Amino acid sequence: MITQFRKLALPLLAAAAVATPAAADSNVGLQVLREYNLYVLSDLSSTSSVEGRTFVGGNLSGGSDYYKYGGKTPPPSATNAPGLTVVGSSSGSKNLHNGSGALVGGSVSGGWNLNGSAPQDITIGGSASGINGSKGSNITIGGAASGVNANGATVKTNQGLPGLAAGLQVQASDYAMGVKDLSAYLAGLTPTDAVTFPQNNLMKFEPTSTGKIAVFSFDNADVFKTAGQLQFLTGGFETIIVNVGGTSATLAKNFINSSSNLGQTVIWNFHELAYNPAKPTVNLNFQTAFYGTVLATGAYATNNNHLEGSVVVGKLDQRGQVHLNGYNGGLTIGSAVPEPATWAMMIIGFGLIGSAVRRRRQVALAA
Repeated sequence: MITQFRKLALPLLAAAAVATPAAADSNVGLQVLREYNLYVLSDLSSTSSVEGRTFVGGNLSGGSDYYKYGGKTPPPSATNAPGLTVVGSSSGSKNLHNGSGALVGGSVSGGWNLNGSAPQDITIGGSASGINGSKGSNITIGGAASGVNANGATVKTNQGLPGLAAGLQVQASDYAMGVKDLSAYLAGLTPTDAVTFPQNNLMKFEPTSTGKIAVFSFDNADVFKTAGQLQFLTGGFETIIVNVGGTSATLAKNFINSSSNLGQTVIWNFHELAYNPAKPTVNLNFQTAFYGTVLATGAYATNNNHLEGSVVVGKLDQRGQVHLNGYNGGLTIGSAVPEPATWAMMIIGFGLIGSAVRRRRQVALAA
């Protein structure tokens, strides 16, 4: 049995070693922006939906929908990422659409529904209750299960996947370092342009510098109190960076003209926000619809309307939808461009190793 385990484990460990990314850097942060519609470093509480892929570094709670794209298709995943990844546990009802699939390191409770005709691959490290499967889907559960309706899915329980959570934690740590490095890098860029106020209630972002990257910078969010409307004229710029300092921001602005694609080129970098996990207080409040990719790794954020673009925050109370049109600009940092890491394959490999260990121990005890 030990020999058989080694034959299984060693190739998986070797594959994991090859797939493990290099040290996290700003380019990993860029990869996260391009890969995920929503990335929350810690906990996500949600009563709304996300159109693209979601990665939750902590626990997920509330009744919400994932991979629910309305007429827009998420870009292909360079990392084989499912529609939903949760490092911790998930509670509350969840609807997974359009072949979403999911990886969960902990347990699942509260009711999951796999919707649509496309099969889904669901892997859960701990126990699970209240899952409604779908035809052709695969549901693999590390612990015990109750209230699971296959509905044509293949269901496997008590698989013993202790390595799944560990693998997801490694991935989350790598991603967190990457987005933090990216935020710090962008914050250190020299401003190339300044906003104008052509009308009393209008703030205009119109880069006039040379090149393809423009940088605007503000000491804090108070500047947005001077205007109720924001206008972006992106021209031929591939990336427009808006660095916003300060320890809090409440945004209730109207975007005028064509704003729906701003998330593809505009990065709002709230680089000085830092909430206290021991006494979390909201420090980034989106009161109206907001456009552009949001990079706020130290934010405890909430939104009462939709966000359009890639969203990266530390913690989130989600009350409005998160839409696609995430960042796909041409920004590159240095000469190192990371090769996409096949994280999903590696993490499942960790889980299989744990399962093999568990079975080997059971056989040994029986002997």
